[in-house]
Amino acid sequence: MGSPIPPGAPVRHLAPAPESVVVARRFVRSVLDGLVPDVVDTAELLTGELVTNAVLHARTGIEVEAWAVDGQAHVRVSDHRPDYGLVPHARHLYASTGRGLALVEELATSHGVHSGEGRKTVWFDVWPEAPAPPPSAWETVAPPGRTVTVALNDVPYALYWAAQQQWEGLLRELLLAAPAATGAEVCPRDLAVAQDTSSMICASMTAAVEQETPDSSTLSLRVAFAADAGPRVATLCRVLDASDAAARRGSLLALPALPHIRAFRHWLLGQITGQLSGARPTAWTQAPVAPGTNPTDLSPWDASEVEAAFVPTVAADDGNRIIAVNNAASSLLGWPAHDLVGQRLTVLMPEHLRQRHVTAFTTLLLTGESRILGRPVPVPALHRDGHVVPIRLTIETQEAIDGRTVFVAQLTTTTTPPVPADVPREARHSTRPSPGPVRLPTTTKAVKPVRTQTATPEWLSLFADIGMALTGTLDPNERLRRVCQALTRELADWCMADLVDEQGRLERVCLVHRDPQVPVPGSHLGLLAPPSEVTEGSLPRVLRGAGPLLVTDASSPGRPQNAFEARELELVEHLGASTAVVAPLRAQREVFGALTMVRTEDEHPFTKEDIPLVSELVRAVALGVDNARLHQHARSNAEHLQRALLPELPRVEHLELTARYVPSSTTAEVGGDWYDAFTLPDGDIALVIGDVSGHDLQAAVAMSTLRNMLRGIAVDRQEPPGEVLRRLDLASQTLSPQSTATCVYSVVKGDGGTTWLRHSSAGHLPPLLTTQEGHTRYLDEGRGLLIGMDPSLPRRSAYDALPPHSTLLLFTDGLIERRGESLDDAMNRLRHYTAAQARAPLDVFCDELIIKFGADTTDDIALIALRPTPPA
Repeated sequence: MGSPIPPGAPVRHLAPAPESVVVARRFVRSVLDGLVPDVVDTAELLTGELVTNAVLHARTGIEVEAWAVDGQAHVRVSDHRPDYGLVPHARHLYASTGRGLALVEELATSHGVHSGEGRKTVWFDVWPEAPAPPPSAWETVAPPGRTVTVALNDVPYALYWAAQQQWEGLLRELLLAAPAATGAEVCPRDLAVAQDTSSMICASMTAAVEQETPDSSTLSLRVAFAADAGPRVATLCRVLDASDAAARRGSLLALPALPHIRAFRHWLLGQITGQLSGARPTAWTQAPVAPGTNPTDLSPWDASEVEAAFVPTVAADDGNRIIAVNNAASSLLGWPAHDLVGQRLTVLMPEHLRQRHVTAFTTLLLTGESRILGRPVPVPALHRDGHVVPIRLTIETQEAIDGRTVFVAQLTTTTTPPVPADVPREARHSTRPSPGPVRLPTTTKAVKPVRTQTATPEWLSLFADIGMALTGTLDPNERLRRVCQALTRELADWCMADLVDEQGRLERVCLVHRDPQVPVPGSHLGLLAPPSEVTEGSLPRVLRGAGPLLVTDASSPGRPQNAFEARELELVEHLGASTAVVAPLRAQREVFGALTMVRTEDEHPFTKEDIPLVSELVRAVALGVDNARLHQHARSNAEHLQRALLPELPRVEHLELTARYVPSSTTAEVGGDWYDAFTLPDGDIALVIGDVSGHDLQAAVAMSTLRNMLRGIAVDRQEPPGEVLRRLDLASQTLSPQSTATCVYSVVKGDGGTTWLRHSSAGHLPPLLTTQEGHTRYLDEGRGLLIGMDPSLPRRSAYDALPPHSTLLLFTDGLIERRGESLDDAMNRLRHYTAAQARAPLDVFCDELIIKFGADTTDDIALIALRPTPPA
């Protein structure tokens, strides 16, 4: 118990209250006055930490004893709860709690704990010029009584630690702050139970993790909890929910949990209470959670994953500063990666969106509620040279291994309007990213060889072979077969690949053995029996998001529980197996298959050291295979066709014109929405918006045909818009009798004075006029049937004045139509929003519409806006 306490050593009796921490620190400083200042400062600091722990966890009377001998400081902090052992914590750089005992370990010359009859004492000594501190000498007390083992499957340990740190911060503030100040409405007894239960869970989880040898970023734990702990865990859950709600209201200094952390906490505590009551376990990867929490996103954040991604990707910390950029994003936005790292994220945003971003980001941190996490949102990004790049932004959160939350943003390019003809050629910038990672100076990682007898050049050769296998064909299955052949030549005795099809069925697409003389049963290829939701084998776990997983005893898979396991056992018995690595094939954070590598010899098993490089290798394979899959699902020329069909907007004095096109977020195929603007022979401006039924290449072709016919008819005879649409309907019926479409054709006349709009509609949503003062109305005269219904019927034309500085908006239904909402409500919603943006610059007006209405749309959006700007 350290140095014996001398007779008459000063002692101070304290109440279990937060203010006792200050009293204890002052007491120790007064007793040790005269020692070396560093010794006194260290002793005072450590005393404050230990008394804080006693206030939080013991909640009994506290005694602090301190004395000095030969320039050495000796301190003892005692409480009257000997059955409540110390709670070990994993050390994390960004943790806000759990540092007290770690500080004692680091700074004290010697330390320890002693639990006796009715008393527990934590002690430390501090010497001047002392040797290095000894290793941890803490003793912990296991919970007494009967225990029940709880199965926690596929736990992402980085997310667990983040959730634990977050809830401990909430409890710490509730216990130390005045109850009236927190507004959490938690009774003291429940708060005490919650604190003790939190410490119990922390200790039990830490003990379970220490027993594991992690083979991936997830752990399947067997954790012992007291059999009667269920009600206490339920109390903890209620207290945390109440404190989280108080934090979202701003009543606490602690920040509320982000959505994925809150979802994980509910899953973890629900698993404990449920299994203590006899329920079956549910893996985290199978948990139904709220949108944006993404239970399959298990891996801790790693800068190398950002760098290796082919999709333009930018990562930022919770201070809104950029911490990683890949080459694709650098190319897209015109910034060298090293120039962006360290800057605020707002440097990539147009000026009018920066304050909105800061407000939304601050609101997310302060409320824990997100409107855009996990949702693709169309926004403009700012190129370094100042021009705007239309993108679709998707933001996800990941937990870093050091406790940080990292915000990872993927920037998917949308179809952009062409550069006006008068822009110099050298100023025309491509938005297509160039593939390949950029290695940031601050995030480079050393690569270790897989085994001591395996040299790095051999791995480089294997990576080169995998690259060749992935580039030789566009067929995903053939790519995987060639990859498996390369792996069996250099890494595994046999290898197989499984893919999940669009219906969610699992198909084994290839099975390759190193020895061509070994027969590979064809019966093991093709569709597999689906694994049950509770199947705990390595392959089902990987398909649910875990891994890569190391299987150290593949030869003894156990007794099969279903047809899936029986088929896997038969394969292992036929081909043999000693160890294996099962790795997920991931793309866009979705698991679409698995790659299994097997060794049959005990002399050269797969080991834990193999996992990092195998993970890098499989990541490259997944990207290559996913690219081939995307090529099958999307027409290779869809983007080029859509770009070619978008017109170059005419430049007209006294008129502003702006257009936007945003493809559907749910499909990569080209659609039938279009806008058009061109100058007629008499100098008037024609504006067109239209939508051909369907969303595929055929719809795009019909749209292109219709657009070109309309252009020809409009230029040939400058007739009223209704007559132009009638002739278009006749031509469409003659040349494409199966097609139907909606369309608004309008002609704008103006000479710097009054501007007039003459228009006709073929079943399309009416144009919306918004005055500078914010008055809105739909121009719904001139309505008629869809194109393709009856070309013999006459069509009407309408005539409307466009006030100076008003905004005319033509749009397709993808902008406003949403499932479950009436069209009238949607149109009213649009009117209110355009009224609020009536005075915004026209580019900003259109950007705000896309941001407001473009998230999660299942249809394309096309819009064109016009604003008369007569001279002052």
